[in-house]
Amino acid sequence: MKIAVVGTGYVGLVTGTCFAETGNTVTCVDIDERKVASLKAGKMTIYEPGLDILFERNIKQGRLFFTTSLREGIKDAQVIFLALPTPPGADGSADLKFVLGVARDLGGLLQQYVVVVDKSTVPVGTAERVAEQIRIEAKVEFDVISNPEFLREGVAVEDFMKPDRVVIGTTSARARKLMENLYAPFVRQGNPILFMDERSAELTKYAANAFLATKITFMNEIANLCEKVGADVDSVRRGLGTDNRIGKRFLFPGIGYGGSCFPKDVQALAMTSEENAYDFRILKSVMAVNEAQKTKLIARIHKHFGTVKGRTIAFWGLSFKPQTDDIREAPALYNIDELLSAGAIIRAHDPEAMENVRKLLGDRITYHENPYEAAQGADAIFIATEWPEFRAPDFTRLAAVMKSKIIFDGRNLYDLQEMREAGFTYFSIGRKSVNG
Repeated sequence: MKIAVVGTGYVGLVTGTCFAETGNTVTCVDIDERKVASLKAGKMTIYEPGLDILFERNIKQGRLFFTTSLREGIKDAQVIFLALPTPPGADGSADLKFVLGVARDLGGLLQQYVVVVDKSTVPVGTAERVAEQIRIEAKVEFDVISNPEFLREGVAVEDFMKPDRVVIGTTSARARKLMENLYAPFVRQGNPILFMDERSAELTKYAANAFLATKITFMNEIANLCEKVGADVDSVRRGLGTDNRIGKRFLFPGIGYGGSCFPKDVQALAMTSEENAYDFRILKSVMAVNEAQKTKLIARIHKHFGTVKGRTIAFWGLSFKPQTDDIREAPALYNIDELLSAGAIIRAHDPEAMENVRKLLGDRITYHENPYEAAQGADAIFIATEWPEFRAPDFTRLAAVMKSKIIFDGRNLYDLQEMREAGFTYFSIGRKSVNG
């Protein structure tokens, strides 16, 4: 099948590469000339484990192409995926200017029947708005459908190649048949392709992310209560997670969620509710609690030190989650900003995200090649991201390079008894402090 993917960001590049992997001919379109030139030269523009292997293979085998020309990119395409940014506007609603702008351009370029797919996360009713824009100049038949992505950064290739489910919103039998054929190689083990109307598919994506954000936030609230009543959140988490009605995932407390999806999707769903005169009270609470949770450890840092002015804090982790270089809404950035404003000195290490942070913060902080180098002379370590390489450090080596043996752990990586035996002062989330 011949496929076009408009947009080569995270979703677009993963989508295009994975469809090429199953034998389709895919052309990815982007207006960023520098990015397209890099992709044509075989250089990845995002970090995603495993994607580079598929990317290189499909370019070499002549199935994956890149262009800045929309006309060239969609030529002879049977399916056109729109994987464009939908950033939050000033009021929190999703900004559709990129999606609708491309839709207007498509109308005059279509030469034969095509299925246009909203792959971006978009508000309810967007498929209809996209169709209206295409229809202004279109001379051929087309369908606009919704096919939201459910990709987790860090495991996106696996999520795409072996999806739990594929959600497709369309009332067109012709489009349904085409999409069934396209996705058949990905659901050979029996995972479902769920067909529904366009509006239900659009809402499904927001509902899924909002529910997961709510689950994380609920667990953070439980962790905060554990600290008040003297309970241990790890024990409570295990007690909850073994109930098969609840499940084990998304129950780990910490310093809040971040990233490109949860914050903006929760906000956008709340805005959709407001626009439709519905008071979605749970979502308002989720947003408020998460905002406060991000900097929860700052009060403990101030309480412990009295003042952080002139203190050196080593940050382990800058990305919003491990296995990605994405720093959008990363809790680390909120904490760094608070500490810098209070006069602290920040030394940072992250396996992948340092260059992105450098573009944002410049030389306001220093960047180090490994966690021990970042910890050199530090008064404390702040763990902001649960990268695997942070889980089992050499505590003897760490103690030797630090000024003070103090850790503020926003991801609960370490066992309390282990910290006690190592002689560290240790603060975490929803658990008793050690030597504090």
